[in-house]
Amino acid sequence: MQRMQRWPVLLFLAWACFLFFSGIGLFTSGFLLMRIELTNRSSCSDPLAAPAWAGQGLAPGSCWMPRRVPKAVLLIIDALAFEFARFDPAKARPRPYENKLGFLHQLAGSQPRHARLYRFRADPPTTTMQRIKGLTTGSLPTFIDVGSNFASYAIEEDNLLGQLVQNGRRVVFMGDDTWDGLFPQKFFRSYFFPSFNVKDLHTVDDGILQHLYPTVDGGEWDLLIAHFLGVDHCGHKHGPDHPEMAKKLTQMNEMLRSLVDHLGNDTLLLVAGDHGMTETGDHGGDSEKEVNAALFVYSKTPLFGAHRPEEPETIPQVNLVPTLALLLGVPIPYSNIGEVMAELFSGDGGDASAALRQLSAYRLNARQVDRFLHSYSLAAQDLPAERLRHLRELFSAALEEHDRLLAHVQEGLPASPELEARLRRLVGRFQRYLWEARAVCMESWARFHPLRMVAGCALIAASCLLCCVASELAAALDFPYRSRLLYPLLWGLAVAALLGLGQLLTREGPDLVLVSAWAAAASQLAFFWPSWGHRPQRAHLAGVQPPVASAGLWRRLRAWQGPALPMGLLFLRCCAMFSDSFVVAEARVAPFLLASLATLLVGKLHWRGRLTAPEAPKQPPGAAFYQKESWQLLGLLAVLLACLRLSGLFHQCREEIPRCQPSPCLAPLSSLQSTQAKNLFYLLCVASLAGLVCAVQRWLRHYGNLNSASPLVLFVRWAFPLLAVWIACYWAVTSGAEDTLGKLQELVQVALVGFPRAVYGLASLGLLLALWTPVTVFVKDSRESVGPIVTPYQGAPSSQAELLHVIPQIYRRMQESLKSQLDRGHRRATVAAYGLGSVYSAALVIVLTVLGFLLLILHSERMSLSFLLLFLEAFVLLRIHACVVSLARDAEPFVVPWYAVTAWVFAATQFFYSTGHQPIFSAIHWNAAFVGFQQGHSTHLLPAVLVGANTFASHILFAVGCPLLLLWPFVCEAPNSQRRKLKKELREELQEEEEPMMEMRLRESPERFSAALLQLGLKYLFVLGAQLLACVWAAMILRRHLMVWKVFAPKFLFEALGFMVSSICLLLGIFLVMRVDCAVSAWFERLQPR
Repeated sequence: MQRMQRWPVLLFLAWACFLFFSGIGLFTSGFLLMRIELTNRSSCSDPLAAPAWAGQGLAPGSCWMPRRVPKAVLLIIDALAFEFARFDPAKARPRPYENKLGFLHQLAGSQPRHARLYRFRADPPTTTMQRIKGLTTGSLPTFIDVGSNFASYAIEEDNLLGQLVQNGRRVVFMGDDTWDGLFPQKFFRSYFFPSFNVKDLHTVDDGILQHLYPTVDGGEWDLLIAHFLGVDHCGHKHGPDHPEMAKKLTQMNEMLRSLVDHLGNDTLLLVAGDHGMTETGDHGGDSEKEVNAALFVYSKTPLFGAHRPEEPETIPQVNLVPTLALLLGVPIPYSNIGEVMAELFSGDGGDASAALRQLSAYRLNARQVDRFLHSYSLAAQDLPAERLRHLRELFSAALEEHDRLLAHVQEGLPASPELEARLRRLVGRFQRYLWEARAVCMESWARFHPLRMVAGCALIAASCLLCCVASELAAALDFPYRSRLLYPLLWGLAVAALLGLGQLLTREGPDLVLVSAWAAAASQLAFFWPSWGHRPQRAHLAGVQPPVASAGLWRRLRAWQGPALPMGLLFLRCCAMFSDSFVVAEARVAPFLLASLATLLVGKLHWRGRLTAPEAPKQPPGAAFYQKESWQLLGLLAVLLACLRLSGLFHQCREEIPRCQPSPCLAPLSSLQSTQAKNLFYLLCVASLAGLVCAVQRWLRHYGNLNSASPLVLFVRWAFPLLAVWIACYWAVTSGAEDTLGKLQELVQVALVGFPRAVYGLASLGLLLALWTPVTVFVKDSRESVGPIVTPYQGAPSSQAELLHVIPQIYRRMQESLKSQLDRGHRRATVAAYGLGSVYSAALVIVLTVLGFLLLILHSERMSLSFLLLFLEAFVLLRIHACVVSLARDAEPFVVPWYAVTAWVFAATQFFYSTGHQPIFSAIHWNAAFVGFQQGHSTHLLPAVLVGANTFASHILFAVGCPLLLLWPFVCEAPNSQRRKLKKELREELQEEEEPMMEMRLRESPERFSAALLQLGLKYLFVLGAQLLACVWAAMILRRHLMVWKVFAPKFLFEALGFMVSSICLLLGIFLVMRVDCAVSAWFERLQPR
């Protein structure tokens, strides 16, 4: 007899996952390319300066043009949106974030030539590190740079701080420690404070205030940078419309009032926001609220002309770099594409004199940009040649006109209206050139590698085809693991070794993405090659039907009627991935698809007459059974539809959906102002925890899996309630942490760390116990001993044969006990094996519950209601699947239908949205990184794991629970009529041997059991891969679409990450089932006498 193929199944699934991962990596390397960073640097000796004209000369310490200010203070108030800085006196009842920076309005109103407010427009992605790069280099970070927001690399590109240090200026910094990683060894003096803990509103700001005024008064600096984080952290924690935001903005207002008193007359003050924030306090995307920041410029010396614009001007953030560089008298960084703020270079004098000063700044700026474009086009060779020629023509024409005007001025002719008009037109020409140059760069840096993109798509498509073909081959009892697994692996390793060796011999660093892609392609070719000329003769899993391939045309059509419904809905979902409207509204479409699949499935059963008993002259014995199952199925469908409807209460909003209000359940309980509402929601959250614990324990008790004294059973009995209590205590502390004072605050801080870490530790112990002793079976023998329960096996030596010899003996022994019980006329059982029929499912249910506790504490308190719905919906889907299998009559017990796998994947997608997530960066719950780690992290791995677990919680739970689709029909199987008749006749005579029931039927055929697990895993990977392939195609085909970086690129990234998380967790779930099988085998061996 054959043994269960455990390691070949796991290895085959891991290989399939590797194929998908290789395709994802290859496509990503062609779709999300980082722009080339030039190492060139500007210097004072560069011949870019314009010829001198009357009244102009370089003072000592100036470069390129005379510096206008010797000192500058740059205050970055993180997430200072324009709405926060603007003051509207007409608002009688402003919101918490409005009219709090009144001092800026006071300065701009009383000193219009000294102060001005701008709209400071950020370039997406609006994450802090990318904005710092833009504010210091004058360049544009690319889309993929968002991934390194919490793994900052030092900026090697020419930047403003490097120019200041290179020219002997002193730069002092205080605030966000992100700057330390970006600019190491660049500061004359620095005061860094930890920035990652978004729940901490005061540490960074208070640290800055402690050093700010003494440093300003000391004067040992040329540029002072202070980066405040309180406003940004307050937005993440509470949102902008919260009283805490009013307090934080008021603190910033008082800080500015005090700082101005300390400034000298020769100092320039710049107050800037690096980005804005959404209504929920998030940022990272490109919505209007996220990109609209504020910039306030002030000096005690007049800066601006008499003309004051009615509305604040909008300027890109990159414009700050060339402006500040020339004002401080240092060269503009080499890679800058920003435009100088002309009004800051007007100076004293008439209009012609001001225009000439502005033109000098524009000429330098334009020559620097032209030099950069020339160098970049040589390095990257992807700038459009026609656009470059057009830009060169614009630049040359403006330069010639400027030279003519300078010659006219040097002749000493008086200024005339005609000259002033020519000067204004020339300023406009330089502005047009700089604007078009920036546009060309933005288009160029969205460049792609078409060959890698196509190859990545092909690799993912081939992986989907492989999963589909292999799932059909897995139905064979003689699945050829050697030709279908061993040989492809050997071919892949050989190709990888040859390619890697070749790259090393050519002195190039090995491209791991390319090597893995070639290895994956070679192994796929080795898998498909035998299929061209060889089709194995195989028996079907159920052992009753021939393979589809060997049947006639009509039977093939009938065989594909089953997958037609789920595959049709999956195809519609994949096609809709090409619509940005569908991706935006997917939170509402996913529940609709799942509801449609379940409803059509029940309708199909009714159409085929499976909801009623078979027609017969008289009522058949099973009529009551079919009626009961039919009503139960309809009831389950109603519960499923109700769950889908209720899950819509927990959705996050996207900026593209108008008039959408995010679910209040996404906000923590501490954000509620009403104590009564806070207490009510807290009780509901605790009740959901208690309900989950009670439901799981009741199910385990019902099937007899809570009777033994094994460590895992004891953990379920005692640790489950303890975990629920600790989570409830943590919620109680977090909901009132802001209201605690004095000594209680220290105790609260200990509790905020202690309770989550206790949950992490105890849950980890539970997972280890589930792997160590997963068997929850209890054998009870209370009758008089008449011999051993199991007799030794006397046949040929085979461990698997012994196990197959043991199981029937246990059931036979139970039959004998029941027979003797009926003969004696009393009801006391004598032999019982509790939990044997659900031993696999019990281990999975326990692990899923433990994972649920871990994931639940990473979400806000009211998300516990959504998690309760998740577990309820998963249970309903499993029960519907079991009912359909029992009503189908011709269902194959070892084959999980496509509708069940597709519905399971749809449910995982649905609850991705119903746990408050969206495939956009601004919707990521960064707070999860600090649950149990209030003081931050020393590495980036742990916070990445915590945030990832929070984001893909539904993917984790449904992937680990995927084997339940195979196990649940066995757990829920009802006794057939023959078995019921046998029980009635048991008093008279018992001659037939009882067949193993429930999950023990899987152990009758271990080779079919392993093949069924392999087939299930491949089907799950196919459905996930089909969705991923649709996202990949959409991103590739629509890469020039207007919404590619707003909709399709984030959707691809989230879908790819979700696939990777799901596939890994699927392997863990199947590994757990096989670990239980090993433990059950050992348990049976211990029952045999030595």
